[in-house]
Amino acid sequence: MKRLFIKTYGCQMNVYDSDRMTDVLAPLGYVPTDTAESADMVILNTCHIREKAAEKVFSELGRLRQHKSRAEEQEGRSMLIAVAGCVAQAEGDEITRRAPWVDMVVGPQTYHRLPELVGQADPAARKRVVDTDFPAEVKFDFLPEEHASRGPAAFLSVQEGCDKFCSFCVVPYTRGAEYSRPASSVLEEARRLVASGTVELTLLGQNVNAYHGVMDSGETMSLGRLIRELAEIDGLERIRYTTSHPLDMDEELITAHRDVPQLMPYLHLPVQSGSNRILTAMNRRHDADTYFRIIDRLREVKPDLALSGDFIVGFPGETDRDFADTLKLIDRVGYASAYSFKYSQRPGTPAATEDVQVDEQVKSDRLSALQQLLDAQQLAFNKSAEGQEMDILIERAGGREGQMTGRSPFMQSVYLNGDAADIGKIRRMKIIEGRQNSLLAEAIS
Repeated sequence: MKRLFIKTYGCQMNVYDSDRMTDVLAPLGYVPTDTAESADMVILNTCHIREKAAEKVFSELGRLRQHKSRAEEQEGRSMLIAVAGCVAQAEGDEITRRAPWVDMVVGPQTYHRLPELVGQADPAARKRVVDTDFPAEVKFDFLPEEHASRGPAAFLSVQEGCDKFCSFCVVPYTRGAEYSRPASSVLEEARRLVASGTVELTLLGQNVNAYHGVMDSGETMSLGRLIRELAEIDGLERIRYTTSHPLDMDEELITAHRDVPQLMPYLHLPVQSGSNRILTAMNRRHDADTYFRIIDRLREVKPDLALSGDFIVGFPGETDRDFADTLKLIDRVGYASAYSFKYSQRPGTPAATEDVQVDEQVKSDRLSALQQLLDAQQLAFNKSAEGQEMDILIERAGGREGQMTGRSPFMQSVYLNGDAADIGKIRRMKIIEGRQNSLLAEAIS
């Protein structure tokens, strides 16, 4: 038996990929462990979206070097170190130069080759293996079935890559062009997950609502139709999807929110800015009014829909007026939750070369103001749940004795009293308190 430790950075797609790496390596005898120190193989599954992402990876690699040396010198065993994911894809050469103790560098499209790469790597001879190609074969065709249950709520990758080329984003360069898995492959994996105990699936993609999976008939299936097909799987109680682009919110997907009871009333739909001028500079290819029309149509078919978004402040050239337009958009839409960031220059993206970069203090001030508004909206949304009855999916034990944590239909974290026998069950609960980041619930007497 060999021990495997994977540290996952970034998005839900990386969480899914880390699970699949575990499946790929299981036939070689690798089993998961909770600590890097005791592992025979350590994988850093990296994300390149945020500023200083690579430096965080190099900092972690410095710590792993000490563990590797201790394993070799004091314990007489080898430790393989691999860097996978988007930082590996973007900066593979830099990793091998700055961290020669790394044995493998693996891009996000080639981790299905990990067993072969493990065989090629030779730590004793300092033989490193780098595989960051965009292969002709599709990795999903080579992944084994899931090695273990993913639990009551699981991720299912249906689409990868992006063709939008937003000027701030590295995804098209690290994940490649858009690819949609065949519908039959998605449905088969979904059935296996449900059979192993999963009751909620979150469909993943860098641009998930651009999904156009080929069917056995040769026709293509949209995300809206895929959701309808998944809803027919007995035992699948909840469906979610993320992350979406406004331009791919077609009518079939919108009406799925009305027609499919398993599709949860929560949607993450990033807009990034409320300024049309900045949206053009970002190459988002939509304006604020287009976004409003989509939101209005969604709320027409699903009045209780909760919305989440992404926002970037301090994009090159952003003025006070542009920022004010973003605040107005947030006020107009009303978000249940959101993710917000200061713009950071990503090497290789068009926006990184713009001359008019915004002062860091201005970025910080704008981010603080924006987050105050978003936090107020989130708290108000959570407070509005007080006194309501909701179906809560109980996912795991909480931090206190007798406490469990779950998830509301609106993606809120929920704390309640219960025991391990409740995990994986959906219970009708009464919300007794709404807090900034969570809800408290109790059983209905």
